[in-house]
Amino acid sequence: MPLKSEELFKKMSAGIEKYGPEIVPKVQCVYAFELKEKKSSKPVTFTIDLKNGKGEVRQGKIEGVKADATFVMLDEDFVKLSQGKLKPQMAFMQGKMKIKGNMKAALKFKPSMFPKDAKL
Repeated sequence: MPLKSEELFKKMSAGIEKYGPEIVPKVQCVYAFELKEKKSSKPVTFTIDLKNGKGEVRQGKIEGVKADATFVMLDEDFVKLSQGKLKPQMAFMQGKMKIKGNMKAALKFKPSMFPKDAKL
């Protein structure tokens, strides 16, 4: 069964195509999201490259590009996070979101980067 967040990443991809050239110089980080439908499920990875070229969003890893920060969470929690129903700090403190890699890079990724019509 596809993840609910797949639609959100498609919207992000369209946003990166449009706004990537102005976002990339400000952020300069690559993010990976390992999302699971359930805790026992195999993770699905999405990569957001806001470091190279005009930026890119892709399901899976981008060859030759290493993530600066990887967010690990359940799909349902990611959707809540993107809709503003779950605050990033609370998700982290409650163990709903784990971060691997550079914490400083992770802090640059803000919910305001999500498309305005992120409601699914």
